[in-house]
Amino acid sequence: MSRVVAVTGASGGVGRACVQEFARRGDRLALLARGTTGLDAAADEARRAGAAEVITVPVDVADAGAVEEAVAQIEQDLGPVDVWVNSAFTSVFAPFHEITAQEYQRATEVTYLGYVHCTMSVLRRMRERDRGVIVQVGSALAYRGVPLQTVYCGARHAVQGFHESLRCELLHDRSGVSVTMVQMPALNTPQFTWVLSKLPQKAQPVPPIYQPEVAARAVAFAADHPRRREYWVGASTVGTLVANAVAPGLLDRYLARTGYSSQQTGEPRDPDQPVNMWEPADGPEGRDFGAHGTFDARAKTRSWQQVVAHHYPQVAAAAVGATAVATVASIASGLGRRAGRGRA
Repeated sequence: MSRVVAVTGASGGVGRACVQEFARRGDRLALLARGTTGLDAAADEARRAGAAEVITVPVDVADAGAVEEAVAQIEQDLGPVDVWVNSAFTSVFAPFHEITAQEYQRATEVTYLGYVHCTMSVLRRMRERDRGVIVQVGSALAYRGVPLQTVYCGARHAVQGFHESLRCELLHDRSGVSVTMVQMPALNTPQFTWVLSKLPQKAQPVPPIYQPEVAARAVAFAADHPRRREYWVGASTVGTLVANAVAPGLLDRYLARTGYSSQQTGEPRDPDQPVNMWEPADGPEGRDFGAHGTFDARAKTRSWQQVVAHHYPQVAAAAVGATAVATVASIASGLGRRAGRGRA
């Protein structure tokens, strides 16, 4: 039976890829974002991919009142929301001292408070029904700050703390509602084309880079298995979080040395590139940015860490089986050698 799935940030990047992933399952989809060009294109793709029903809901998640109206509309048009995916964000690429208070406030309102507003509105309804899943799309930067991204890292850290606190409350109440968070690696999304940048060079994700479909598969898996508190996607995410837990001071110094160059391509930034902070970059006269950025040639389509993480019971069973076979073979070989020596 198809579920009602709502995705914020659905017009581009990870949100857009999530829409396609859930559409292939035949779910009924509500697509939320500010820009209508991207929303309309995403809706057309979803219908072609097999979505049972699709509606678009233009909304700014920074506006709590507008979010409440959007959730009410979704439940009226499609029915009770089964899965809510928070993915909308905006940010600034710049050293902290070059960012204005207004830019900081706006980005935080979208990237952190947007998650809070959406979760608050849909959770109230889910608690009444005692069922539902909320997936928070996060990042390795929810744990590990990097230079030139103080806005984004601060908001992601805030989402992480909010998520943990809320999860504890739901566990205390023995609620049938689940919240989980998916921590993403560097992804090939359009954000590097439309995020406000004050860098001298074009911004880029720090390699290794993964395609947004890798992220979408992780989100869909988390929606199906929401009892786990969070998921890590990509070996780079695992390595970063482990290194930060073990030697954060050394990582500070390493990132201070490499973090500026690794986040820039070496090519001059286009001073006229679109900025989606105050207005959607894909407004009525804008272009559809899609799910992918400009790094397709360098992006990975699969994460083996993700395969293992999603199938660890089977992987563990296979490892145990392989160990057992190796042990039996070793014993048999030893017995054979002993028998040979006895005959000699």
